[in-house]
Amino acid sequence: MSVTTMPLTPHVGVEITGLSGKELVDERAAEDCRSALRQYGVVLYRDVHIDDDDLLAFSRLLGEVSIVPTGEHEYPEIQTITLDPTKTNALLASYRQGNFLWHIDGATEAVPQKGTLLAAHEVDPAGGDTEFASTYAAYAALSDGEKAEIEGLRVIHSFAAAQQRANPDASEVERASWDRVAPREHPLVWKRRDGRRSLLLGATAGEVVGWPNDKGNALLSRLLGWCTQPQFVLRHHWHVGDLVMWDNTGMLHRALPFEPTSRRLLHRTTLVGEEAVA
Repeated sequence: MSVTTMPLTPHVGVEITGLSGKELVDERAAEDCRSALRQYGVVLYRDVHIDDDDLLAFSRLLGEVSIVPTGEHEYPEIQTITLDPTKTNALLASYRQGNFLWHIDGATEAVPQKGTLLAAHEVDPAGGDTEFASTYAAYAALSDGEKAEIEGLRVIHSFAAAQQRANPDASEVERASWDRVAPREHPLVWKRRDGRRSLLLGATAGEVVGWPNDKGNALLSRLLGWCTQPQFVLRHHWHVGDLVMWDNTGMLHRALPFEPTSRRLLHRTTLVGEEAVA
């Protein structure tokens, strides 16, 4: 089968077909992935049916892989993404309610994760699509006046802010556990060494430093709405065998709701970040 490449939207996403999971474990394939990721932000490999060995090997070709020892897999670098507490740690399943909100991974860290890979093992035809929003394209489309308005602003990101939005009826014990994750202050506009700029937003963004809460929340809400307009968004409907990778630093993402009893089951690897927010 020949390899074909097809852009999915004008601003975000490319689909690549004709490769197997084993064929991705190759330096040339990894270089092609990096190039596509820089151009499109999200890379979909259709029907690769990649197993855990090859998922981990391919991930290692792309960067340093985070170790998240959940005890769910032979490899501590691989996580199970599901809401079913019989398939994963019940506490992790609870925290993953936050995946239904727009976010980037690792926003409370000095160096957020570089990228994420998700391999579909089981899917839910009734829900569980994943959406991606390009904050590179959204920032570039702002007017000069809007860019000037937000230049230099800083935002407090916290796990508690995200969980409060996802679980508003949480107990005091749960809220206390959220607060054990230290908040992080970041610039609203992430300026890369290569000159690219994106917006650092999402569910973790709790307040604009030095602004009254109502004014700061209004700005963050307005910008999130701007970034998640249809022209900046890709919606991916999962099929068994799909592998999706995205640039976590410039793509907001969220899962669309599905039931905790859903059979939806994805395996994830995460690449360690390489550039601090500046």
